[in-house]
Amino acid sequence: MTNPKPLVGETFPKITVPQLGGGQLDLGSPANGHDWQLVVVYRGKHCPICTRYLKELDDIVPELAKIGIDVVAVSADPEEKAQEQVTEAGVSFPVGIDMSVFQMQELGLYVSDPRSAAETDRPFAEPGVFVVNSSGKLQVVDISNAPFARPALASLLMGLNFIKNPDNNYPVRGTHHG
Repeated sequence: MTNPKPLVGETFPKITVPQLGGGQLDLGSPANGHDWQLVVVYRGKHCPICTRYLKELDDIVPELAKIGIDVVAVSADPEEKAQEQVTEAGVSFPVGIDMSVFQMQELGLYVSDPRSAAETDRPFAEPGVFVVNSSGKLQVVDISNAPFARPALASLLMGLNFIKNPDNNYPVRGTHHG
């Protein structure tokens, strides 16, 4: 198998991509005083479901910030396409661009080729959600091979509230790897 899945409880890979608007974005490295980071990989501008998902994600950013979770999103799109989609979605969190196929594979993402030049001009990642904890370890992962299978953000927020509550002492789940 050439596309291994990242293993929960293990260190999240060091991946840096260009950030929309300039600079670099270090995936899995919380910023703005947060101790965890939610990394959302989306397909790109050609995907209307992604635009809706990014809008929904932006709506819960304040709730995630209250529990110390930084939010970033990333796709393979070049700057111009990413900017159009981010503007349409009204996104306020950092967005990475130009994610390489190698980086997608490093995260265990499913990678698709465009169906036509009208869709997009490069291979792109199918959806992925990664939650990296304060130790830099992968706490939660959801990887899909299709645009319509991704976690409901309200459920994810509820779960992260539970996990981050120290009274619950909730461990990383799914650590028995085959």
